[in-house]
Amino acid sequence: MPHYNKFMFTGIIEQTGTLVSLESRGGVRRITVEAPGIAGRLREGDSLAVSGVCLTALDVDPNYFHADLAQETLDRTALGSLASGARVNLELPTAAGSPLGGHIVQGHVDGTGILTALDPVIPESSPQFDRQTTDWTLKVRVPKNTRQWMVHKGSVAVEGISLTIAGFDGEEISIAILPLTYWRTNLHTLASGAPVNIEADVLVKLAASQAQAARKPERKPEFELTEAWLVANGY
Repeated sequence: MPHYNKFMFTGIIEQTGTLVSLESRGGVRRITVEAPGIAGRLREGDSLAVSGVCLTALDVDPNYFHADLAQETLDRTALGSLASGARVNLELPTAAGSPLGGHIVQGHVDGTGILTALDPVIPESSPQFDRQTTDWTLKVRVPKNTRQWMVHKGSVAVEGISLTIAGFDGEEISIAILPLTYWRTNLHTLASGAPVNIEADVLVKLAASQAQAARKPERKPEFELTEAWLVANGY
């Protein structure tokens, strides 16, 4: 049976941090993040989500924390491509059974997508345009291995942010972004072509796994979605 964490994330970003450095240390690469506020609440060995990637905090102090990136993390996420000064989204875990503000986010990124557009709903040429208050439309070309789990009106985590899919054409998802989300997260710092971390909704993945198993009754599914599992994980 797959392993599930006793804690989870919900995709509600607490604050952003600033990447100070990304350096090689033997077989891993270590990031240093400046994050006054969250850093002071961490202890050595605590987990947190950095732009949707579950990492372990090391060498913490009130203003900074460090974390090591294994090769699997570098291969599957966008963290290894960041430059000093990049903004990252930060979230501390939520205990299982606590109310959810977003959806269940494990911090297990499925792959990297490409931001293809982030446009204001009101055109910038319009007299009514106000960058601080307008909504935005985000479009992301998702990796092939996640497309089967993209569901209209379903949830997805982009850069660790819990978002709702407004449209999907088979390759690209579109998402409505509120001003609060735009400015509170790192979205307003990203340009077209930027790689972004994508985690599909775990419940969609589990439902798809069960549906596949139902088509092959001779194979017992590794995991069964039950009421007990939903309750234990905050639903």
